Amino acid sequence: MSEPSAPSERPQDPVDDASAPQRRPRSRWWTISLPALVALLISIVFGVTTATADLSLGPHEARYDVTTDSLVTVDLGPLGTLQLASPLPLTLGVHVTVEEIPDSFTAVDAATTLQALSGDLQGYLQFFAGPQATVHDATRALIADAAWRAASAFVVLALGWLGVRWLMGQARRDELADAIAPHARQITASVLVAGLGLGVLTSSLGEDARPAEEAHVSAVFDGTPLEGARVTGRLGGVIDTYGGYVVEAYRSNAAFYETAERSLQAAWREREAAIAQAAEQVRAGPSVRTDPGVQPAPEAGSAQDGALSGAEAGLPEAAPGAATPSQTPSPNPTPSGERADPVVLLVISDLHCNVGMAPVIRSLAELSDAQVILDAGDTSINGTAVEQYCVTTFAQAAPSGVPVVTSPGNHDSRETSAMYGRSGATVLAGDVVEVAGVRILGDRDPNETRLGSGTSTADAETATEMGARLAETACADEDGVDLLLIHTPRVGQAALDGGCVPAQVSGHLHRRGGPALVGEGVRYISSSTAGASAGQATVGPLNGVAEMTVLRFDPDRRQMLDYQVVQVRTDASVEVGPRAAWPSRSPLQSQPRSPLLVPLD
Repeated sequence: MSEPSAPSERPQDPVDDASAPQRRPRSRWWTISLPALVALLISIVFGVTTATADLSLGPHEARYDVTTDSLVTVDLGPLGTLQLASPLPLTLGVHVTVEEIPDSFTAVDAATTLQALSGDLQGYLQFFAGPQATVHDATRALIADAAWRAASAFVVLALGWLGVRWLMGQARRDELADAIAPHARQITASVLVAGLGLGVLTSSLGEDARPAEEAHVSAVFDGTPLEGARVTGRLGGVIDTYGGYVVEAYRSNAAFYETAERSLQAAWREREAAIAQAAEQVRAGPSVRTDPGVQPAPEAGSAQDGALSGAEAGLPEAAPGAATPSQTPSPNPTPSGERADPVVLLVISDLHCNVGMAPVIRSLAELSDAQVILDAGDTSINGTAVEQYCVTTFAQAAPSGVPVVTSPGNHDSRETSAMYGRSGATVLAGDVVEVAGVRILGDRDPNETRLGSGTSTADAETATEMGARLAETACADEDGVDLLLIHTPRVGQAALDGGCVPAQVSGHLHRRGGPALVGEGVRYISSSTAGASAGQATVGPLNGVAEMTVLRFDPDRRQMLDYQVVQVRTDASVEVGPRAAWPSRSPLQSQPRSPLLVPLD
């Protein structure tokens, strides 16, 4: 039997044998990573250098554009420019084009220019008092716009690259890859250097090579956040001549609130010392007693400093025959030392863009160890886009980790509320939210008030209809509602009468009212934290007494324990009131009723 012939060991020549399958080149990392890297660098440079945002600057709308000249330039059109060294890296700067400049600003004479400056003094003063809020808003808006532009550019480049690959076909791509392969590392390094150079060296001229401009450093800004700013054109004369009015107002404003903050700290320490002394005096007393620093709640209908009665507020009083706090002690008193730590709530209201109060609010939040800040609305003056820095300033006034919960008022708007939300605040919108263990219900005010046009209904829902809806929401919530936070007090009347809301906090009236037993709950009306007075500006040193309230909430029994009013007076002095017991009803007097049975008118 013959042996089978061994297969030929002669190698096949792929050139001679056209039918043999072609071996595809090995996949190379740079065929994907190199185009992706190029596209990414181009997209980032494009996104950053073309970013723009429409925000505000002082009392004016403004357009912010990223530049590459290492300057922050505020362009005031025919008046000239104001220039500051840019805090941004990589030679990046910002060009701010200020819009809606009053026509009278172009006429540089004493009468018209001074009148225009005086008319916008509040807006400029707010900007000087809180420039960090404007910087924060502008930075965030420009970063968001740059990210969106970069992502869009990357998608366009990626789709273009995929389209070119498809048009070239596999064979052509393989030929090109074989030709580039030996130089892949050099090409990658070149692209990296070019991309970084494009991002860093985009400025056409360095600082020293820029042509000389007619600019000078104005001494008016010394000691302000704009110290060292250079001005060009006619703006220099305007600032040197009349800018002192604004700067002097800024300095007076800053000095006033710095004094108020020091007064608050001193008054708080004094009150804490008094509480400690009272505790020492009663330490040897009975084991069951109230907090030694807490005064009994006032009798129903008793007069309080600056307080409103229900009749003055246009609201019904407590039902006749209702038990007063002194007649009805809190059930199940807890022995001293065994009581759970209360949740501390800081109430502010009707700030009306007085950003000077922001550091005072922060200081009180820190002194009181507040765990939540409750803003009862009217944070802005007119609900306009140029007031974004107001809500941002107040949001940033909260100490780190302390949430802000707000119920927008009639002087706020959906736009300013959205700004507040983007700055970190929780904006109530008709649902129950739980913050630090406290279940809070609230909504934006049903009305809108605009300077020059009066008050109108914000939506189709009236105040009565909103009140009925909130009452129904509270009564239907299985976990219960601890606090109703609204702006206008009467909106919460149905919920209080229905017995599903034990406490209501509101503002709007610019005068304190309560806490008072109303319906089946307790109503408290906060006065203005801006010291707002009729016919007076809310910006600058206080024209009226500004008030804040510290509440303490028992998370175990889910009820308010006490309240403490803090007043900042027009001479920058501060009075920290004693803790006063929060009114309460006996269990037999607190039977909830369906809101459907409560008259709405």
